Amino acid sequence: MQKLFESITTIAEVGLAHEGSLGMAHSYIDAAADCGVTAVKFQTHLADQESSAREQFRVKVFPQDETRYDYWQRTSFTLEQWRDLASHCQQVGLQFLSSPFSNRAVEWLEDSEVAAWKVASGEITNLPMLTMMCETGKPILLSSGMSSWRDLDQAVEIITKHGNPLVVFQCTTAYPCPPEKWGLNVIGELQSRYGCPVGLSDHSGEVTASIAAVALGATFLEFHVVYSKQQFGPDSKASLTFPQTKQLVQATDDLWRASQVSIDKDQLADEFKDTRVLFSKSIVSARRLKAGQVLQATDLEYKKPGDGIPAERFQSIIGKRLMTDVDQDHYFSDQDFE
Repeated sequence: MQKLFESITTIAEVGLAHEGSLGMAHSYIDAAADCGVTAVKFQTHLADQESSAREQFRVKVFPQDETRYDYWQRTSFTLEQWRDLASHCQQVGLQFLSSPFSNRAVEWLEDSEVAAWKVASGEITNLPMLTMMCETGKPILLSSGMSSWRDLDQAVEIITKHGNPLVVFQCTTAYPCPPEKWGLNVIGELQSRYGCPVGLSDHSGEVTASIAAVALGATFLEFHVVYSKQQFGPDSKASLTFPQTKQLVQATDDLWRASQVSIDKDQLADEFKDTRVLFSKSIVSARRLKAGQVLQATDLEYKKPGDGIPAERFQSIIGKRLMTDVDQDHYFSDQDFE
């Protein structure tokens, strides 16, 4: 099982794409494991603990739910079901993550042995819950989607005081998120400001943003996953399909491996010296030339292999006098000249 903070950590966000189906939630775990991700993440919503009938939909997309409270209630799982989901993750070699949205959810997830705390950006100012998570000693993965620098500074200060391992994620709350709002510049700003590992929580629905983030120094990636972008749900178009997820995992693994090795160009060139001879050019005679002839540029051509006088030395033999007759395509050597 790959641990968090080892190479690139890839987090497949199921969220509520299971639509309250426990069987579907379990199927997402198997599909994500097949892609080679590090972790699967859900959202733990307990309607009576986090919401009320006053919470309305910003955009009503669920015809069967009158309020957000109804939605949270319909899609929630029991404590025992969360334990089973966590156990399933362990069985297939995945880290189990879920964002809590209430103190009770923190208690349930701690009971389910969640690997770390992923703090949704809407909860970043919920300081009582953030403190509760910090007191477990587990890593805090802090999302910044709707947060100001003040919000982030405040949360990071609390986490730092508790001494928890910290990752801060650049995130833009747009579904799907267009390229001009990816905020790749923020990755470097987060690194400089907080001096901790940085991630990207991506909602673009494509692999490009995450690959670019890794190239810029991000070591944590979170992205929504779905079986199909056509399936029902508000996050579908902002999610990766599982074939895309496999592509992303492979690409970021390659980037990580590449970043761990420094190439010495001179050493590399020496390793390929035999190959360089095959592909480089030597100076040869353009036609039959007679002894005593003073070479001009028009008397020279350049052909493979590079086992004669290298083409880069062409100026050094222009103006030299031949000691003997040479045929066309004669590979010159220093002994050919007076």
